[in-house]
Amino acid sequence: MPQPHAPDLRRHIRVVPDFPKPGIQFYDISTLLAHAGAWRTAIATMARETEPFVPDRLVAIESRGFIFAAPIAVQLGVGMAMVRKRGKLPGRVHSHAYELEYGNDVVEISADLVVPGQKIVIVDDLIATGGTCKASIDLLDRVGVETLGCVFLIELIGLGGGDKLGVPYRSVLQLPA
Repeated sequence: MPQPHAPDLRRHIRVVPDFPKPGIQFYDISTLLAHAGAWRTAIATMARETEPFVPDRLVAIESRGFIFAAPIAVQLGVGMAMVRKRGKLPGRVHSHAYELEYGNDVVEISADLVVPGQKIVIVDDLIATGGTCKASIDLLDRVGVETLGCVFLIELIGLGGGDKLGVPYRSVLQLPA
């Protein structure tokens, strides 16, 4: 559900039509990040949405999720782990292959940063179709980690991404796909 700050944040997100291909509206958060007050509001709002879940740790999805999860984790006094594409993490990892609308992919998390029984919240900048987030939830589930919920800055409405997750989720802004 959008928060009272949503209209203020909306004006700091640049809309780029037909990127990366015709018919796609790209919501560019770099303009929000360039404005300290808007970024601070986004972090504070997302932290308020995350806190009631009472997570042991946050898990951020590559790569823009890192930008939001790190300061939220510091604010909430919890650690953070990263879900990345295959081959980007050193050491032993847990992996999960999944299908996308246009092919296959693999997500991974460092094996020593999540433990069975741990309770986490996933943080990302945007949810569209929900494919990568659902794959991250499935990966964590296989490891024995409980995903309490997900928090996003932006939800693209009309794509049903949140419905695919199987866990509660919150989005600060709801924008048309």
